[in-house]
Amino acid sequence: MRDLIVTENITLDGVIDASEGWFTVGNDAQGDQSDVLDELMRQSAECDAVLFGRITFEQMRGYWPQQTDDETGIADDLNNVHKYVMSSSLGEPEWAKTTVLRGPLADEMRALKSEPGKDIVTTGSITLVHGLIAADLVDEYRLFVFPVVLGRGARLFEDATHVPALRLVESRKFRSGVVLLRYRTS
Repeated sequence: MRDLIVTENITLDGVIDASEGWFTVGNDAQGDQSDVLDELMRQSAECDAVLFGRITFEQMRGYWPQQTDDETGIADDLNNVHKYVMSSSLGEPEWAKTTVLRGPLADEMRALKSEPGKDIVTTGSITLVHGLIAADLVDEYRLFVFPVVLGRGARLFEDATHVPALRLVESRKFRSGVVLLRYRTS
């Protein structure tokens, strides 16, 4: 059984909505983040599928395939990994190695998790992630906690009644002050 991992950049007050540009990886807006990027690439090697909601998918598709001089490796990784998009309205995905999932969320995720392969990772995709949490489908949370407090914005755990007991399996500080917290749900 494959693990479904939620990886999010998150503020100290639990905000994952990145619309205000409070985080970046690969430049110095929050200090040297090369060690964060190294960790992200290490994690990418452990997965063979990425899951997006439609909005995040369209944002990623509109940016990453056009990056021809990306030195971080993110563009190559995203262009080569198999991508799944949970959407009832998306037509042709127009990005190589992409499958659109249209069925009920729980059914689609249980089927995907039962297939052979490595981890499935989702990032961003706030509405999708909230649905995964509510359906008790998340096996692990990888939270890159940024030393920022926003006081507003969409939070990871909007409805904490659906969150199972979490077990800390790793905590690690990076040079920029970002901290990785990994929690397992089982």
